[in-house]
Amino acid sequence: MLFFSHKTDTILNSHNNILSNKNNMLSFLETIKNEFLSYFVPEKMEYKITGSCLKCGKCCRYMYSFDTYTTTDFKIMQFLFPAYRRFYIRGKDPEGNLIFACKYVTEEGLCSVYDKRLRMCKKYPATKIGYPGKLHEGCGYKVEDKSFESYLKK
Repeated sequence: MLFFSHKTDTILNSHNNILSNKNNMLSFLETIKNEFLSYFVPEKMEYKITGSCLKCGKCCRYMYSFDTYTTTDFKIMQFLFPAYRRFYIRGKDPEGNLIFACKYVTEEGLCSVYDKRLRMCKKYPATKIGYPGKLHEGCGYKVEDKSFESYLKK
């Protein structure tokens, strides 16, 4: 018959706690690693765009930027991407999201530097985006949402 002292019991409990904490820490680190790696997986939904540009300029006067939540974020973005210095913060929407506008859109809704516009302007509206597509009311383009079944057919 084995006899365990109180001291042996304490050592075994400490060892089990250390293993439990180690497993919790490994699980936590695994979660952080997966979260970090998820930023490098480009999952984009594809939308069908119909219609044509009405040259109203709304897309240049009321823009949103995915993952730009504060003025500081915006200034960092402009520092990292100098071409974005053409944009300024116009205000916030009712949900508190920043609304941006381009300095080069004219009163008529046209681009005053059309031959020097950014790639994102040339590609507007994008057919592959990482968030639900939405256009301005009155825009000549229309976004046709795909049904769940159409994704299964691919």
